[in-house]
Amino acid sequence: MTALRVFVPRDAAARAVGADRVAAAIRDEANRLGRAVEIVRTGSRGLFWLEPLVEVATPTGRLAFGPVTPGDVAGLFAGYSPFAGSHPLCLGNPEEIPFLKRQTRITFARCGIVDPLSLDDYRMQGGLRGLERARSLGSAGTLAEVTTSGLRGRGGAGFPTGIKWKTVADTPADRKYIVCNADEGDSGTYADRMILEGDPFVLIEGMIIAGLAVGAGKGYVYIRSEYPDAVRTFAEALVVAEGAGLLGRTAGFEIELRVGAGAYVCGEETSLLESLEGRRGQVRAKPPLPAHKGLFGRPTVINNLISLATVPAILSDGAEAYAVLGMGRSRGTMPIQLAGNVKQGGLFEAAFGLTLGEIVDEIGGGTASGRPVRAVQVGGPLGAYFPRALFDTAFDYEAFAALDGLIGHGGVVVFDDTVDMARQARFALEFCAIESCGKCTPCRIGSTRGVETLDKVMRGERVTANLALISDLCQTLKFGSLCALGGFTPYPVMSALKHFPEDFNRPHLVAAAE
Repeated sequence: MTALRVFVPRDAAARAVGADRVAAAIRDEANRLGRAVEIVRTGSRGLFWLEPLVEVATPTGRLAFGPVTPGDVAGLFAGYSPFAGSHPLCLGNPEEIPFLKRQTRITFARCGIVDPLSLDDYRMQGGLRGLERARSLGSAGTLAEVTTSGLRGRGGAGFPTGIKWKTVADTPADRKYIVCNADEGDSGTYADRMILEGDPFVLIEGMIIAGLAVGAGKGYVYIRSEYPDAVRTFAEALVVAEGAGLLGRTAGFEIELRVGAGAYVCGEETSLLESLEGRRGQVRAKPPLPAHKGLFGRPTVINNLISLATVPAILSDGAEAYAVLGMGRSRGTMPIQLAGNVKQGGLFEAAFGLTLGEIVDEIGGGTASGRPVRAVQVGGPLGAYFPRALFDTAFDYEAFAALDGLIGHGGVVVFDDTVDMARQARFALEFCAIESCGKCTPCRIGSTRGVETLDKVMRGERVTANLALISDLCQTLKFGSLCALGGFTPYPVMSALKHFPEDFNRPHLVAAAE
Protein backbone atom coordinates (compact mmCIF):
# COMPACT_ATOMS: atom_id res chain seq x y z
CA MET A 1 0.00 0.00 0.00
CA THR A 2 1.32 3.40 -1.01
CA ALA A 3 1.97 5.61 1.97
CA LEU A 4 -0.02 8.81 2.29
CA ARG A 5 2.39 11.78 2.30
CA VAL A 6 1.47 14.37 4.90
CA PHE A 7 3.38 17.63 5.31
CA VAL A 8 3.56 19.24 8.76
CA PRO A 9 5.75 22.31 9.40
CA ARG A 10 8.73 22.10 11.72
CA ASP A 11 9.02 25.90 11.69
CA ALA A 12 9.29 27.48 15.16
CA ALA A 13 6.09 29.50 14.67
CA ALA A 14 4.12 26.37 13.76
CA ARG A 15 5.65 24.39 16.62
CA ALA A 16 4.71 27.16 19.04
CA VAL A 17 1.04 26.56 18.27
CA GLY A 18 1.19 22.77 18.39
CA ALA A 19 2.63 21.43 15.12
CA ASP A 20 4.67 18.73 16.91
CA ARG A 21 1.55 17.52 18.75
CA VAL A 22 -0.38 17.46 15.47
CA ALA A 23 2.34 15.41 13.76
CA ALA A 24 2.35 12.94 16.66
CA ALA A 25 -1.45 12.69 16.55
CA ILE A 26 -1.35 11.95 12.80
CA ARG A 27 1.20 9.19 13.36
CA ASP A 28 -0.82 7.71 16.22
CA GLU A 29 -4.11 7.79 14.31
CA ALA A 30 -2.51 6.23 11.22
CA ASN A 31 -1.09 3.42 13.37
CA ARG A 32 -4.49 2.85 14.99
CA LEU A 33 -6.17 2.59 11.60
CA GLY A 34 -3.36 0.58 10.01
CA ARG A 35 -2.75 3.27 7.40
CA ALA A 36 0.68 3.82 5.91
CA VAL A 37 1.64 7.47 6.39
CA GLU A 38 4.86 9.33 5.57
CA ILE A 39 5.09 12.55 7.58
CA VAL A 40 7.38 15.15 6.02
CA ARG A 41 8.39 18.02 8.30
CA THR A 42 8.73 21.11 6.14
CA GLY A 43 9.28 24.77 6.85
CA SER A 44 6.32 27.13 7.04
CA ARG A 45 4.70 28.85 4.07
CA GLY A 46 4.37 31.88 6.34
CA LEU A 47 0.56 31.90 6.71
CA PHE A 48 0.87 32.03 10.47
CA TRP A 49 -2.80 32.61 11.30
CA LEU A 50 -3.48 29.21 9.69
CA GLU A 51 -0.76 27.31 11.56
CA PRO A 52 -0.48 24.44 12.12
CA LEU A 53 -1.08 24.15 8.37
CA VAL A 54 -1.17 20.49 7.37
CA GLU A 55 -0.94 19.45 3.72
CA VAL A 56 -1.54 16.09 2.10
CA ALA A 57 -0.31 14.87 -1.29
CA THR A 58 -3.04 13.83 -3.72
CA PRO A 59 -2.92 12.74 -7.39
CA THR A 60 -4.01 16.27 -8.36
CA GLY A 61 -1.64 18.14 -6.05
CA ARG A 62 -1.55 19.09 -2.40
CA LEU A 63 -4.56 19.81 -0.23
CA ALA A 64 -4.16 22.15 2.74
CA PHE A 65 -5.96 21.96 6.07
CA GLY A 66 -5.73 24.46 8.86
CA PRO A 67 -5.45 25.47 11.52
CA VAL A 68 -5.29 21.88 12.72
CA THR A 69 -5.31 20.80 16.35
CA PRO A 70 -4.55 17.29 17.67
CA GLY A 71 -8.28 16.93 18.32
CA ASP A 72 -9.01 17.45 14.62
CA VAL A 73 -6.82 14.60 13.42
CA ALA A 74 -9.30 11.72 13.88
CA GLY A 75 -11.86 13.65 11.85
CA LEU A 76 -9.35 14.24 9.07
CA PHE A 77 -8.89 10.49 8.67
CA ALA A 78 -12.62 9.74 8.82
CA GLY A 79 -14.83 9.35 5.77
CA TYR A 80 -14.38 7.73 2.40
CA SER A 81 -10.72 8.80 2.07
CA PRO A 82 -7.99 10.25 4.26
CA PHE A 83 -8.08 14.02 4.45
CA ALA A 84 -11.16 14.53 2.29
CA GLY A 85 -11.49 17.80 0.39
CA SER A 86 -14.97 18.21 1.86
CA HIS A 87 -13.63 18.54 5.41
CA PRO A 88 -14.50 21.88 7.11
CA LEU A 89 -10.79 22.62 7.67
CA CYS A 90 -9.89 22.02 4.02
CA LEU A 91 -8.45 25.12 2.35
CA GLY A 92 -8.02 23.51 -1.06
CA ASN A 93 -4.86 23.90 -3.10
CA PRO A 94 -2.50 25.92 -0.89
CA GLU A 95 -1.22 27.82 -3.93
CA GLU A 96 -4.76 29.16 -4.41
CA ILE A 97 -5.12 30.57 -0.91
CA PRO A 98 -5.49 34.33 -1.61
CA PHE A 99 -2.70 35.33 0.78
CA LEU A 100 -0.28 33.01 -1.01
CA LYS A 101 -1.64 33.37 -4.54
CA ARG A 102 -1.06 37.12 -4.59
CA GLN A 103 2.63 36.77 -3.71
CA THR A 104 5.66 36.76 -5.98
CA ARG A 105 7.73 34.08 -4.32
CA ILE A 106 11.37 34.06 -5.36
CA THR A 107 13.50 33.96 -2.22
CA PHE A 108 10.87 31.92 -0.34
CA ALA A 109 9.76 29.77 -3.27
CA ARG A 110 10.63 26.48 -1.54
CA CYS A 111 9.60 27.33 2.03
CA GLY A 112 6.79 25.07 3.18
CA ILE A 113 7.27 22.79 0.18
CA VAL A 114 10.56 20.95 0.73
CA ASP A 115 12.08 18.98 3.55
CA PRO A 116 14.68 21.55 4.65
CA LEU A 117 17.33 18.87 5.19
CA SER A 118 16.80 17.01 1.92
CA LEU A 119 19.31 18.04 -0.72
CA ASP A 120 17.36 15.91 -3.21
CA ASP A 121 14.21 17.95 -2.52
CA TYR A 122 16.25 21.11 -2.96
CA ARG A 123 17.57 19.99 -6.33
CA MET A 124 14.13 18.88 -7.52
CA GLN A 125 12.79 22.35 -6.77
CA GLY A 126 15.45 24.17 -8.79
CA GLY A 127 18.22 24.31 -6.23
CA LEU A 128 21.90 24.54 -7.30
CA ARG A 129 21.04 25.82 -10.79
CA GLY A 130 22.27 29.27 -9.79
CA LEU A 131 25.57 27.83 -8.59
CA GLU A 132 26.00 25.89 -11.83
CA ARG A 133 25.45 29.06 -13.86
CA ALA A 134 27.77 31.09 -11.64
CA ARG A 135 30.53 28.53 -12.26
CA SER A 136 29.98 28.82 -16.00
CA LEU A 137 29.96 32.65 -15.90
CA GLY A 138 33.02 33.03 -13.69
CA SER A 139 33.71 35.87 -11.30
CA ALA A 140 33.23 38.78 -13.71
CA GLY A 141 30.03 37.38 -15.19
CA THR A 142 28.54 36.62 -11.77
CA LEU A 143 29.35 40.11 -10.52
CA ALA A 144 27.70 41.57 -13.62
CA GLU A 145 24.54 39.52 -13.05
CA VAL A 146 24.20 40.56 -9.38
CA THR A 147 24.81 44.20 -10.31
CA THR A 148 22.31 44.15 -13.18
CA SER A 149 19.64 42.59 -10.95
CA GLY A 150 19.51 45.73 -8.82
CA LEU A 151 19.62 43.68 -5.62
CA ARG A 152 20.12 45.89 -2.57
CA GLY A 153 20.89 44.96 1.01
CA ARG A 154 17.77 43.45 2.52
CA GLY A 155 18.96 44.03 6.07
CA GLY A 156 17.75 47.60 5.89
CA ALA A 157 20.62 49.69 4.54
CA GLY A 158 19.59 49.10 0.94
CA PHE A 159 23.18 49.32 -0.37
CA PRO A 160 23.65 47.81 -3.86
CA THR A 161 24.92 44.27 -3.43
CA GLY A 162 26.81 44.23 -6.73
CA ILE A 163 28.90 47.26 -5.77
CA LYS A 164 29.78 45.73 -2.41
CA TRP A 165 30.84 42.46 -4.04
CA LYS A 166 32.91 44.16 -6.73
CA THR A 167 34.71 46.24 -4.11
CA VAL A 168 35.77 43.07 -2.30
CA ALA A 169 36.65 41.34 -5.57
CA ASP A 170 38.89 44.23 -6.61
CA THR A 171 40.68 44.48 -3.25
CA PRO A 172 43.88 42.38 -3.24
CA ALA A 173 44.39 40.11 -0.23
CA ASP A 174 45.69 36.67 0.66
CA ARG A 175 42.29 35.74 2.13
CA LYS A 176 38.74 37.03 1.81
CA TYR A 177 35.57 36.19 3.68
CA ILE A 178 31.80 36.02 3.20
CA VAL A 179 29.80 36.86 6.33
CA CYS A 180 26.07 36.28 6.55
CA ASN A 181 24.30 38.59 8.98
CA ALA A 182 21.44 36.52 10.38
CA ASP A 183 21.30 38.52 13.61
CA GLU A 184 17.60 39.27 13.10
CA GLY A 185 16.77 41.50 16.05
CA ASP A 186 13.98 43.75 14.77
CA SER A 187 10.62 43.29 16.49
CA GLY A 188 8.08 41.75 14.17
CA THR A 189 10.64 40.19 11.81
CA TYR A 190 11.23 36.50 11.18
CA ALA A 191 12.24 36.17 7.51
CA ASP A 192 15.81 35.07 8.30
CA ARG A 193 14.55 32.42 10.69
CA MET A 194 12.07 31.11 8.13
CA ILE A 195 14.84 30.56 5.56
CA LEU A 196 17.17 28.93 8.09
CA GLU A 197 14.42 26.56 9.23
CA GLY A 198 12.66 26.05 5.91
CA ASP A 199 15.25 26.29 3.12
CA PRO A 200 18.80 26.44 4.54
CA PHE A 201 20.48 25.17 1.36
CA VAL A 202 19.51 28.35 -0.50
CA LEU A 203 21.67 30.34 1.91
CA ILE A 204 24.54 27.87 1.52
CA GLU A 205 24.25 28.12 -2.27
CA GLY A 206 24.15 31.93 -2.13
CA MET A 207 27.28 32.08 0.02
CA ILE A 208 29.18 29.72 -2.28
CA ILE A 209 28.22 31.91 -5.25
CA ALA A 210 29.41 35.00 -3.36
CA GLY A 211 32.69 33.26 -2.62
CA LEU A 212 33.18 32.38 -6.29
CA ALA A 213 32.41 35.97 -7.32
CA VAL A 214 34.86 37.72 -4.98
CA GLY A 215 37.51 35.07 -4.48
CA ALA A 216 36.64 34.08 -0.90
CA GLY A 217 37.25 30.60 0.42
CA LYS A 218 35.43 30.78 3.73
CA GLY A 219 32.14 32.04 5.10
CA TYR A 220 30.59 32.62 8.50
CA VAL A 221 26.92 32.66 9.44
CA TYR A 222 26.07 34.70 12.54
CA ILE A 223 22.71 33.70 14.07
CA ARG A 224 20.94 35.03 17.14
CA SER A 225 20.82 32.71 20.13
CA GLU A 226 17.04 33.34 20.40
CA TYR A 227 16.59 31.08 17.36
CA PRO A 228 17.56 27.61 18.66
CA ASP A 229 15.51 25.79 15.99
CA ALA A 230 17.20 27.82 13.25
CA VAL A 231 20.63 27.12 14.72
CA ARG A 232 19.89 23.40 14.94
CA THR A 233 18.47 23.10 11.42
CA PHE A 234 21.24 25.09 9.78
CA ALA A 235 23.93 23.12 11.62
CA GLU A 236 22.39 19.91 10.29
CA ALA A 237 22.18 21.38 6.78
CA LEU A 238 25.91 22.18 6.89
CA VAL A 239 26.66 18.53 7.68
CA VAL A 240 24.49 17.40 4.76
CA ALA A 241 26.14 19.90 2.38
CA GLU A 242 29.63 18.82 3.48
CA GLY A 243 28.72 15.16 3.03
CA ALA A 244 27.52 15.88 -0.49
CA GLY A 245 30.76 17.65 -1.38
CA LEU A 246 29.22 21.12 -1.67
CA LEU A 247 31.27 22.47 1.21
CA GLY A 248 34.69 21.73 2.63
CA ARG A 249 38.31 22.34 1.79
CA THR A 250 38.21 20.08 -1.23
CA ALA A 251 35.11 21.91 -2.48
CA GLY A 252 36.93 25.24 -2.25
CA PHE A 253 34.53 26.88 0.21
CA GLU A 254 33.85 26.35 3.90
CA ILE A 255 31.10 27.71 6.15
CA GLU A 256 31.20 28.02 9.93
CA LEU A 257 28.20 28.74 12.13
CA ARG A 258 28.47 31.23 14.98
CA VAL A 259 25.78 31.99 17.54
CA GLY A 260 25.50 35.52 18.91
CA ALA A 261 24.32 36.40 22.39
CA GLY A 262 21.36 38.45 21.20
CA ALA A 263 22.79 41.96 21.42
CA TYR A 264 20.81 44.16 19.06
CA VAL A 265 23.86 46.22 18.14
CA CYS A 266 25.50 43.12 16.65
CA GLY A 267 23.11 43.48 13.75
CA GLU A 268 25.34 46.39 12.73
CA GLU A 269 28.04 44.96 10.49
CA THR A 270 31.15 46.17 12.31
CA SER A 271 29.79 45.17 15.73
CA LEU A 272 29.04 41.76 14.27
CA LEU A 273 32.65 41.49 13.08
CA GLU A 274 33.92 42.41 16.53
CA SER A 275 31.76 39.68 18.02
CA LEU A 276 32.92 37.14 15.42
CA GLU A 277 36.51 37.93 16.32
CA GLY A 278 35.82 37.17 19.98
CA ARG A 279 35.45 40.68 21.35
CA ARG A 280 32.54 42.61 22.79
CA GLY A 281 30.17 43.75 20.06
CA GLN A 282 30.97 47.44 19.62
CA VAL A 283 30.77 49.65 16.58
CA ARG A 284 33.95 50.29 14.60
CA ALA A 285 34.60 53.68 13.13
CA LYS A 286 34.49 53.74 9.33
CA PRO A 287 36.64 53.99 7.24
CA PRO A 288 38.09 51.49 6.72
CA LEU A 289 35.06 49.80 5.23
CA PRO A 290 34.64 46.06 5.86
CA ALA A 291 34.88 45.54 2.11
CA HIS A 292 38.50 46.73 2.38
CA LYS A 293 39.36 45.64 5.90
CA GLY A 294 36.75 43.48 7.56
CA LEU A 295 36.91 40.13 9.35
CA PHE A 296 40.40 39.50 10.72
CA GLY A 297 41.56 42.55 8.77
CA ARG A 298 40.71 40.99 5.38
CA PRO A 299 38.30 42.16 2.65
CA THR A 300 34.87 40.91 3.63
CA VAL A 301 31.44 40.73 2.05
CA ILE A 302 28.86 41.23 4.79
CA ASN A 303 25.33 40.65 3.55
CA ASN A 304 22.01 40.10 5.22
CA LEU A 305 20.71 36.56 4.97
CA ILE A 306 17.86 37.50 2.61
CA SER A 307 20.30 39.20 0.22
CA LEU A 308 22.45 36.06 0.02
CA ALA A 309 19.42 33.75 -0.18
CA THR A 310 18.10 35.71 -3.18
CA VAL A 311 21.31 35.38 -5.21
CA PRO A 312 20.70 31.76 -6.38
CA ALA A 313 17.39 32.72 -8.00
CA ILE A 314 19.00 35.73 -9.70
CA LEU A 315 21.73 33.54 -11.18
CA SER A 316 19.31 30.74 -12.06
CA ASP A 317 16.63 32.85 -13.76
CA GLY A 318 18.82 35.70 -14.98
CA ALA A 319 19.29 39.23 -13.67
CA GLU A 320 16.73 40.76 -16.01
CA ALA A 321 13.92 38.54 -14.69
CA TYR A 322 14.59 39.90 -11.21
CA ALA A 323 15.25 43.52 -12.18
CA VAL A 324 11.95 43.83 -14.05
CA LEU A 325 10.14 43.54 -10.71
CA GLY A 326 9.71 46.45 -8.31
CA MET A 327 9.79 50.20 -8.75
CA GLY A 328 12.39 52.98 -9.00
CA ARG A 329 15.69 51.89 -7.50
CA SER A 330 13.95 49.21 -5.43
CA ARG A 331 14.16 46.15 -7.68
CA GLY A 332 12.97 42.64 -7.11
CA THR A 333 10.95 41.42 -4.15
CA MET A 334 10.87 42.05 -0.42
CA PRO A 335 9.65 39.68 2.31
CA ILE A 336 7.08 41.79 4.15
CA GLN A 337 6.55 40.44 7.64
CA LEU A 338 3.14 41.31 9.11
CA ALA A 339 2.90 41.25 12.88
CA GLY A 340 1.29 43.00 15.82
CA ASN A 341 -2.46 43.53 16.01
CA VAL A 342 -3.20 42.13 12.56
CA LYS A 343 -5.79 39.59 11.46
CA GLN A 344 -3.62 37.69 8.95
CA GLY A 345 -0.08 37.79 10.28
CA GLY A 346 2.67 36.17 8.28
CA LEU A 347 5.28 36.58 5.58
CA PHE A 348 4.21 38.08 2.26
CA GLU A 349 6.87 38.20 -0.46
CA ALA A 350 6.02 40.70 -3.16
CA ALA A 351 7.62 43.09 -5.60
CA PHE A 352 8.28 46.59 -4.29
CA GLY A 353 5.45 49.02 -5.00
CA LEU A 354 2.51 47.85 -2.92
CA THR A 355 1.04 50.64 -0.83
CA LEU A 356 1.06 50.49 2.94
CA GLY A 357 -2.73 50.48 2.86
CA GLU A 358 -2.81 47.43 0.59
CA ILE A 359 -0.40 45.62 2.88
CA VAL A 360 -2.32 46.35 6.09
CA ASP A 361 -5.94 46.35 4.94
CA GLU A 362 -6.05 43.88 2.05
CA ILE A 363 -3.21 41.47 2.75
CA GLY A 364 -3.24 41.70 6.53
CA GLY A 365 -7.01 41.98 6.74
CA GLY A 366 -6.93 44.86 9.22
CA THR A 367 -6.59 44.40 12.95
CA ALA A 368 -7.11 41.16 14.84
CA SER A 369 -9.13 43.10 17.41
CA GLY A 370 -11.53 44.41 14.78
CA ARG A 371 -10.85 47.97 15.89
CA PRO A 372 -9.60 50.68 13.49
CA VAL A 373 -5.92 50.76 12.57
CA ARG A 374 -4.30 53.80 14.13
CA ALA A 375 -0.60 53.37 13.44
CA VAL A 376 1.79 51.06 11.61
CA GLN A 377 5.48 50.82 12.43
CA VAL A 378 7.64 49.82 9.47
CA GLY A 379 11.28 48.83 9.81
CA GLY A 380 11.55 47.32 13.27
CA PRO A 381 11.71 48.98 16.71
CA LEU A 382 13.55 51.98 15.24
CA GLY A 383 11.23 52.45 12.29
CA ALA A 384 8.84 55.38 11.90
CA TYR A 385 5.14 55.22 12.79
CA PHE A 386 2.80 55.86 9.89
CA PRO A 387 -0.79 57.07 10.39
CA ARG A 388 -3.64 56.10 8.09
CA ALA A 389 -3.24 59.42 6.25
CA LEU A 390 0.04 58.04 4.80
CA PHE A 391 -1.28 54.63 3.78
CA ASP A 392 -0.89 55.56 0.12
CA THR A 393 2.90 55.40 0.56
CA ALA A 394 4.49 52.84 -1.75
CA PHE A 395 6.66 50.14 -0.19
CA ASP A 396 9.91 51.48 -1.62
CA TYR A 397 13.22 52.51 -0.04
CA GLU A 398 13.16 56.05 -1.41
CA ALA A 399 9.42 56.62 -0.84
CA PHE A 400 9.79 55.79 2.84
CA ALA A 401 13.00 57.80 3.20
CA ALA A 402 11.21 60.86 1.75
CA LEU A 403 8.78 60.65 4.68
CA ASP A 404 11.52 60.19 7.31
CA GLY A 405 10.83 56.48 7.45
CA LEU A 406 12.64 53.30 6.55
CA ILE A 407 11.79 49.83 5.31
CA GLY A 408 14.53 48.14 7.30
CA HIS A 409 14.23 44.37 7.25
CA GLY A 410 10.62 44.50 6.08
CA GLY A 411 8.81 44.28 9.42
CA VAL A 412 5.32 45.81 9.52
CA VAL A 413 3.77 46.01 13.01
CA VAL A 414 0.11 47.07 13.25
CA PHE A 415 -1.55 48.94 16.14
CA ASP A 416 -5.23 49.67 16.66
CA ASP A 417 -6.81 52.81 18.12
CA THR A 418 -6.09 51.80 21.73
CA VAL A 419 -2.33 52.35 21.36
CA ASP A 420 -0.65 55.09 23.41
CA MET A 421 1.89 56.66 21.07
CA ALA A 422 3.70 58.48 23.86
CA ARG A 423 4.48 55.11 25.42
CA GLN A 424 5.62 53.80 22.03
CA ALA A 425 8.01 56.75 21.69
CA ARG A 426 9.30 56.10 25.17
CA PHE A 427 9.87 52.45 24.30
CA ALA A 428 12.12 53.45 21.38
CA LEU A 429 14.32 55.59 23.59
CA GLU A 430 14.40 52.96 26.33
CA PHE A 431 15.26 50.29 23.77
CA CYS A 432 18.18 52.37 22.54
CA ALA A 433 19.41 53.00 26.08
CA ILE A 434 19.33 49.27 26.88
CA GLU A 435 20.84 48.04 23.62
CA SER A 436 23.51 50.73 23.17
CA CYS A 437 27.03 49.32 23.04
CA GLY A 438 28.10 52.44 24.93
CA LYS A 439 30.88 53.46 22.57
CA CYS A 440 29.42 56.81 21.51
CA THR A 441 28.00 59.48 23.81
CA PRO A 442 24.94 60.53 21.75
CA CYS A 443 23.53 57.03 21.75
CA ARG A 444 24.50 56.07 25.33
CA ILE A 445 23.62 59.31 27.11
CA GLY A 446 21.13 60.86 24.68
CA SER A 447 18.74 57.94 24.83
CA THR A 448 18.93 57.80 28.64
CA ARG A 449 18.21 61.51 28.99
CA GLY A 450 15.45 61.05 26.40
CA VAL A 451 13.66 58.48 28.54
CA GLU A 452 13.90 60.75 31.60
CA THR A 453 12.60 63.75 29.66
CA LEU A 454 9.73 61.86 28.08
CA ASP A 455 8.71 60.61 31.52
CA LYS A 456 8.39 64.25 32.56
CA VAL A 457 6.21 64.93 29.52
CA MET A 458 4.00 61.97 30.41
CA ARG A 459 3.63 63.36 33.93
CA GLY A 460 2.59 66.71 32.51
CA GLU A 461 5.74 68.59 33.62
CA ARG A 462 6.70 71.57 31.41
CA VAL A 463 5.37 69.71 28.39
CA THR A 464 6.24 72.28 25.72
CA ALA A 465 9.81 72.82 26.95
CA ASN A 466 10.48 69.13 27.45
CA LEU A 467 9.13 68.21 24.02
CA ALA A 468 11.48 70.81 22.53
CA LEU A 469 14.32 69.14 24.44
CA ILE A 470 13.25 65.73 23.08
CA SER A 471 13.45 67.15 19.56
CA ASP A 472 16.96 68.49 20.21
CA LEU A 473 18.08 65.18 21.67
CA CYS A 474 16.77 63.37 18.60
CA GLN A 475 18.77 65.66 16.32
CA THR A 476 21.91 64.86 18.32
CA LEU A 477 21.18 61.13 18.19
CA LYS A 478 20.48 61.19 14.46
CA PHE A 479 23.58 63.06 13.37
CA GLY A 480 26.04 62.26 16.16
CA SER A 481 25.74 58.49 16.63
CA LEU A 482 28.34 56.13 15.21
CA CYS A 483 25.80 53.65 13.90
CA ALA A 484 22.15 53.22 13.02
CA LEU A 485 21.11 52.16 16.54
CA GLY A 486 21.38 55.73 17.80
CA GLY A 487 20.93 57.23 14.33
CA PHE A 488 17.52 55.63 13.77
CA THR A 489 16.07 55.95 17.28
CA PRO A 490 14.69 59.43 16.42
CA TYR A 491 12.51 57.94 13.65
CA PRO A 492 9.83 56.38 15.90
CA VAL A 493 10.06 59.23 18.43
CA MET A 494 9.71 62.11 15.98
CA SER A 495 7.09 60.36 13.85
CA ALA A 496 4.97 59.74 16.95
CA LEU A 497 5.33 63.40 17.92
CA LYS A 498 4.50 64.57 14.41
CA HIS A 499 1.52 62.38 13.62
CA PHE A 500 0.05 61.77 17.09
CA PRO A 501 0.73 64.99 19.08
CA GLU A 502 -2.43 64.58 21.13
CA ASP A 503 -0.90 61.62 23.00
CA PHE A 504 1.89 63.85 24.35
CA ASN A 505 -0.35 66.55 25.71
CA ARG A 506 -2.26 64.66 28.36
CA PRO A 507 -1.22 63.17 31.69
CA HIS A 508 -0.17 59.51 31.69
CA LEU A 509 -0.03 57.04 34.49
CA VAL A 510 3.54 55.79 34.59
CA ALA A 511 3.60 52.01 35.07
CA ALA A 512 5.31 50.70 38.18
CA ALA A 513 7.73 48.68 36.11
CA GLU A 514 8.94 51.85 34.43
